[in-house]
Amino acid sequence: MYPYIANTPKDEKEMLKRIGVESIDELFADIPKDLRLNRELDLKTAMTEAEVTRHMNELGKKNCTNEYVSFVGGGVYDRHIPSVVDHVISRSEFYTAYTPYQPEISQGTLQVIFEYQSLITNLTGLDVSNASLYDGASALAEAAFLAVDKTRNKEIIVPDNIHPNTMRVVETYLRFKNIDLVVIPTSEKGTFKKTALEEKISKNTAGVIVQNPNFYGLVEDEIEEIVKLTHENKALLIMSVDPITLGVLKSPGEYGADIAVGDGQSLGNGLNYGGPYLGFMAATNKLIRKMPGRIAGQTVDKDGKRGFVLTLQTREQHIRRGKATSNICTNQALNALAASVYLVALGKKGIQEVANQSAQKAHYLYQQILEKTDFKPVFDHPFFMEFAIQSDRSATDVKSELLKEGFLGGIELEQCNAKFKNGLLVAVTEKRTKEEMDQFVQVLEGLK
Repeated sequence: MYPYIANTPKDEKEMLKRIGVESIDELFADIPKDLRLNRELDLKTAMTEAEVTRHMNELGKKNCTNEYVSFVGGGVYDRHIPSVVDHVISRSEFYTAYTPYQPEISQGTLQVIFEYQSLITNLTGLDVSNASLYDGASALAEAAFLAVDKTRNKEIIVPDNIHPNTMRVVETYLRFKNIDLVVIPTSEKGTFKKTALEEKISKNTAGVIVQNPNFYGLVEDEIEEIVKLTHENKALLIMSVDPITLGVLKSPGEYGADIAVGDGQSLGNGLNYGGPYLGFMAATNKLIRKMPGRIAGQTVDKDGKRGFVLTLQTREQHIRRGKATSNICTNQALNALAASVYLVALGKKGIQEVANQSAQKAHYLYQQILEKTDFKPVFDHPFFMEFAIQSDRSATDVKSELLKEGFLGGIELEQCNAKFKNGLLVAVTEKRTKEEMDQFVQVLEGLK
């Protein structure tokens, strides 16, 4: 079988005739001329299939980062993935399975979703989980929609210390549904400020968003008060969390949050050059009929045998469009399976160990940097496994020097917020060794 066979001129003519147009130009007539390329593609001479394969492999090598040690975080982390994860998700009955529209022929897939949901509710301390969403950013936007749909208010409040990329996704989602996004400033120490919320929250507020740890890796310390204030104003509290940190930090359910979301990349999913990942969402029982996507449930058949069904699907295809809470049509089934296998393989103690090692190693590196280099902390506040540092040297130059020595040095904070000039956000996971961290510090020490 050929990977790709181009259409012949005869094929194109027959296809255009069937569509009812005379030419390719007529087919694309609705595209404004100023948006068209208006020139031929700059392609080299045609290559054979073998030559194309060789060429693409060479291009792929340019993306290879296996030889680098990563200290980059910002929501995507270089974690150890047990071999059992890839072994299970590589089984053909999983990676070739289609979405489970017909429960009677999708029992295995439905059971995976059910078990995944159970694991997410255990992790977040909430009552119900859906089958997964596309990623952490869109999951947060969906949570905002849920809050608006439940309260019938049209305002979401968010601090400016959530992930900047997530902020842009949420802004885009809400703008086109005419929902107001109110961004409030954080404290000098980089955390959510209750007093700032008190000034903005009102009877029009549908939901309040808190990210813990926040984008800068800082652990929020006023969540209980924020939850209380939010509920006093009849709004919902939405928490965006890193699932690994829940091994040692209080869960959203323990705080009294209504909705918890986050990115599940850390749960057995590789970096994958940016995706695919999965977003998770859990909520209280009172929100179950408003949750986006699908929810799998457990039942028994007429013979009393255990079985699985799609219990709820609040999307346009299944209910009246005006009552749909979301237009998400599917879930990240294979990524959710990877997360399930990872969580089961590690168990409660394993997740705690991963979280503890990440935190302890991050604090070791942080102290070594402060003691041995001219870098200073950006914030004076407890952090989990990411921390912000800065010096008089350009963060771009610092990352360039680190890269020469085989290190991916972190995220340039100035690209996220102009006030953090020369700032660098450094992440440490359980994969990092003492030798790697000491070498990282040595490079920083040698910067002139």
